[in-house]
Amino acid sequence: MWCKTTLLLLMCVTHALGQDTRHFTFHYGFTVKSLPAGERVRIWIPAAHSDAFQEVKVISANGDLTLKKTHESTFGNEMYFAEAGKAKEAELHFEVVYDVVRHQRLTLGVSTPHLAEVKLNERERKQDLAPDKLVPVTGLPAELAVKVTEGKAMPLEKARAIYDYVFTTMRYDKTGTGWGRGDVLYACDAKKGNCTDFHSLFMAMARSQGIPARFEIGFPLPPEKHAGEIAGYHCWADFFEPQHGWIPVDISEAWKHQEKRDYFFGAHDTNRVQFTMGRDLELNPKQDGAPLNYFVYPYVEVAGKEYPNVSTAFSFADVEGGVAALR
Repeated sequence: MWCKTTLLLLMCVTHALGQDTRHFTFHYGFTVKSLPAGERVRIWIPAAHSDAFQEVKVISANGDLTLKKTHESTFGNEMYFAEAGKAKEAELHFEVVYDVVRHQRLTLGVSTPHLAEVKLNERERKQDLAPDKLVPVTGLPAELAVKVTEGKAMPLEKARAIYDYVFTTMRYDKTGTGWGRGDVLYACDAKKGNCTDFHSLFMAMARSQGIPARFEIGFPLPPEKHAGEIAGYHCWADFFEPQHGWIPVDISEAWKHQEKRDYFFGAHDTNRVQFTMGRDLELNPKQDGAPLNYFVYPYVEVAGKEYPNVSTAFSFADVEGGVAALR
């Protein structure tokens, strides 16, 4: 009786807050424009791949240059790489098409087959407590974290206090300049920005309290549509807590949908696809430019320098009419 009641309650909660899976195709396309003739061109494309929360199949991967699959070892990100010793065409076109099944991720108060294993080795712990270039773990964010977590003893309590601070202090606002870089000092000062800024502040404060945290980025899927273009990326974060493992948060989505404030502390819905993880990334083969702040759009170098003249086209379509039913 207890098992049936618990299962029924879980199904009701899941139905109310989000579907269990979403099956869709995702088109990742772009064009490199106005290439100077005769120059060396190198192109890196982030690649979605399967993990505990999404099953990814590559339907096709095509381009005007041969694509080679590579990966970097720090975060395990996968990517495609293409190059030409001397550019012959003024434009280069590429498209990767994926079939994706994304699972809802619930970690607090429920039993889920997708719960990450509760282990963190020393290398991972050190990596996920360390600062990034724009994510300091000392100074102002650390001082804020001390105040916000006063009287909290357990990592889960501290993480919730930091989550609530970011939720109530920041506002989702992409006006002006400075937003979108995940610059924690900017976020502390402006108290506004996009998902990158929200989650960078959370990560800095959590790490300063000895709570490992990591950055993940991909694309959002509109819950009210079954197909369409996608304008840009979305990012989120995880923090590590010994009793539950990696716990997801999505503070900017909670800010946009404030009735889901509690849900997005410990859950990610199915309306997303993840591409890469981490900040300050060195690609494979290593780029000539500086480490990438994050990697979700194609990165292009011409004659050893970053080349920004790239137009992107991202779109999705639900498979068989939309979101799959509860399993």
